[in-house]
Amino acid sequence: MEVAVDRATLYVEVDGPAANPALLLWPPGRCTLRVWDHLVPRLTARFQTVRIDIRGLGRSSPAADPDTQYTFEQYARDACDVLDQLGRRRCHVWSQSWGSRPATVFCAYYPERVISAALYAANVDLPDVQAQRDGTRRAAERRREAGIESQPAPEGIGDHQHPDEVGKAMAALRKFRLASVVERLTMPVLIGTGSHDPNLVSSRVIAETAPNARLAVLDAVGHNGILEHPELALRTFLDFHDALATDGAAAP
Repeated sequence: MEVAVDRATLYVEVDGPAANPALLLWPPGRCTLRVWDHLVPRLTARFQTVRIDIRGLGRSSPAADPDTQYTFEQYARDACDVLDQLGRRRCHVWSQSWGSRPATVFCAYYPERVISAALYAANVDLPDVQAQRDGTRRAAERRREAGIESQPAPEGIGDHQHPDEVGKAMAALRKFRLASVVERLTMPVLIGTGSHDPNLVSSRVIAETAPNARLAVLDAVGHNGILEHPELALRTFLDFHDALATDGAAAP
């Protein structure tokens, strides 16, 4: 479905019964909402998932003024607008890698809308892309040694109707100081970060700073747990929700 928000048109997919609590899924950098395709069917028994291609990515169209629209504050407002149009007042959040940056801003700016947040590979510092790649490679070697089979990434995760806008949208990370809002994450927070991800240093600080957060280190995982080791990523996420007693919760 397409949703009009603040001069842009966002592509949105909703899956699962409306009676379930809403789960807003934020994708990693340069990825479309297709990145969650392998996990959504395993989430809809418990949640109604809401996926958004952020403006400029995937099938979403940007506004006419790209120099001013690509900010985490804008992405957070867009998420609120989508939830409003879906009639969802509150939601759970799950994000991965780059997506944990706008997800953090959404949670910090609109805590009244967030029941809980699972921020995977969270990092408040600028990324070390080469270290992320190196860690991901070492983690893959560890999984091979352990006999853990890799799975192909979902199709379409890099297909964008406006490819020239992707880099501009990703550059939002240099426009916001995430460390300034971590203490505003008052909801239950899970920080799920790979044992081989350089983001783990920052993730530990976030988990120690946010009032109601805990860290889960994903063994033999690099920078992108939902793609590298989806079984472990999902199990860790569901264990977090088991502790929150999400099952049976009324849809907010």
